[in-house]
Amino acid sequence: MILIELPGETPYVLYWTALAAATHEEDRFVRIGMFADMYKPHISGVTNCIALHKRRLEECGHEVFVITFGNRDHHDDEPNVMRSWGLAFGDTGYQFGVDHSSDIKRLIPTLDIAHAHHPFVSGRLALKYCSPAGVPVVFTNHTRYDLYSDAYAGFVPRTVRMAYLRRYLSWFAEKTDGVFAPSKGLADWLADFGVTNQAVIVHNAIDTRPFSQPSDPRTKTELGFPEHATVMVYLGRMGKEKSIETLIEAFAIAAKRCPELHVLLLGEGPERGSAERTLAERGLAHRANFVGETPYELVPGYLAACDFFVTASTSETYPLVVLEAAAAGLPVAGVRSPGVGDVVVDGSTGLLSDDSAPALADCIERMASDEVLRLRLSEQAKDAAASYDITLAADITLDLYREIIDARRARSRVALG
Repeated sequence: MILIELPGETPYVLYWTALAAATHEEDRFVRIGMFADMYKPHISGVTNCIALHKRRLEECGHEVFVITFGNRDHHDDEPNVMRSWGLAFGDTGYQFGVDHSSDIKRLIPTLDIAHAHHPFVSGRLALKYCSPAGVPVVFTNHTRYDLYSDAYAGFVPRTVRMAYLRRYLSWFAEKTDGVFAPSKGLADWLADFGVTNQAVIVHNAIDTRPFSQPSDPRTKTELGFPEHATVMVYLGRMGKEKSIETLIEAFAIAAKRCPELHVLLLGEGPERGSAERTLAERGLAHRANFVGETPYELVPGYLAACDFFVTASTSETYPLVVLEAAAAGLPVAGVRSPGVGDVVVDGSTGLLSDDSAPALADCIERMASDEVLRLRLSEQAKDAAASYDITLAADITLDLYREIIDARRARSRVALG
């Protein structure tokens, strides 16, 4: 195992500058395998992260394979997506696989590096097949698995779940050649959870261009809102782990105080029905538009019609949706927590509250009622978004790949004498 240290206080851009100056063979071709439990057509932050890195690395001349499970009848609009059999876990998007196809097993020894984006199924199989072949494996921890287990596995005693997660994650990380975390908050969480590897912080990123210059901007009236309405938007899965109940309750409180306030909800999930019923019972159904699952390419157009972004989630790591909102010039009203708090600067690019519906409602009301504040936060959010561009993040990741590949090869030469 190699440890690449990135002090938490080191600025992202300065780290890239120093790393680039020390990089050798910058044009060296790399063959990469992205291992994931699920991929398109499922829409999620992890899916988008993989797709954006894949596209950028391919633009730079590298070869990237997505190795995943399920949806084998899906028509992929990109090359090198390889799927093995998988069993869908409800509507979560997760696919449980048992093993890789023979084609994938033949591919793995030809890779220069494997990048696992989920530790349990695809990550475990990456270790199983890559390690004997001498292919280094790196792991990005995208998820607060403790909070997801609270949301979806509450029938198992929490002490049992947490003990298993600690044991498994520390074992898995120890077997890899490097651990990446999208934020300092998540790197700290990994350390608290027993992972002894020094996690390298590689922030999530987006292609900022479609959000700053949407090709098909929508209008408020097209979305069923009054022309002069103040529209807040939520984008993401409508699941328990996203604290949808808190978000809806906060909107209901703020809507009583702000008659022009409306909400646009982009996303699908098991909490949608409950959210719709709550707003109907409060007499607020006419001030909400539930669009449902939204293709990624249409998201910038919807954001263009809105005034600010809202999230009550405390389970984020380094949320892409918040980066996308910033690139679109939308300040954020959110709950102070790791992940969101790593991205949103309170009072500069958004407003953060304590973790309660009344506290979040106060942020929403302030954002909705103070246009001068909202416009100032909007401009500062757009300025901050420049550092979130995928070009920078992919270049950092590529240099880390090369360092890890070189370290593995050097160890192999030493072992051979």
